Amino acid sequence: MKIVVIGGTGLIGSKLVTRLAADGLTAIPAAPSTGVNALTGAGVDTVLRGADVVVDVSNSPSFADDDVMDFFRTSTTNLLAGARAAGVGHYVALSVVGTERLPESGYFRAKVAQEELIKGSGLPYSLVHATQFFEFAGGIADSATVDGRVRLSAANVRPMAADDVAAAMARSAAGAPVNGTVEVAGPEVFGLDQWIRTVLAARSDSREVVSDPRSPYFGAVLQADSLLPGPGARLAETRLAEWLAAQ
Repeated sequence: MKIVVIGGTGLIGSKLVTRLAADGLTAIPAAPSTGVNALTGAGVDTVLRGADVVVDVSNSPSFADDDVMDFFRTSTTNLLAGARAAGVGHYVALSVVGTERLPESGYFRAKVAQEELIKGSGLPYSLVHATQFFEFAGGIADSATVDGRVRLSAANVRPMAADDVAAAMARSAAGAPVNGTVEVAGPEVFGLDQWIRTVLAARSDSREVVSDPRSPYFGAVLQADSLLPGPGARLAETRLAEWLAAQ
């Protein structure tokens, strides 16, 4: 089985390629640094030739509303065209739990647009909705920092380790298309503010985390369950304390 991983040199992609290879599968990392640019289409047809599965874990370099929408619409259109031409039998994409519930966020709107293109492509597909990654805690804190204080909602989250995200993507890539969505999440529930406060404290980051229910999360004001998966979600094993201890 040949599996092409778009975004295969990034955080999730590199872990996914390693995991698939360890399982005895042929995993090809595809990224601009390997000569494959999904946004321009360069190298897409070549890398997908003979592929059984394509896994898209790429992400926009800019989170500005217009930029992120253009990235996901254009890159997904190019990848789907390449996948159809190559006769790919399974298109797998990583997305985010709660995308459809947060239309105020430009990033989440772009992910919804990406998913709609995949659903309407006619290709067998699987969408993997994951919760926030432990590794993104610092970036979330930075995005919410105002005058040296981190202002975040106390909405509930189930963050998870990137290794567990990669494991979920590997399961989907090696499995049959579900032509729908599967959800994966961390084993523990935290308030968003509580999670970030815990990580900053473990890193000796002195910034105060202030609970603010009106503070937007990437453009959207959160309800208590906006970022939580449904009851059928598969829960990962790595707990926050274990992940922090390993850093």
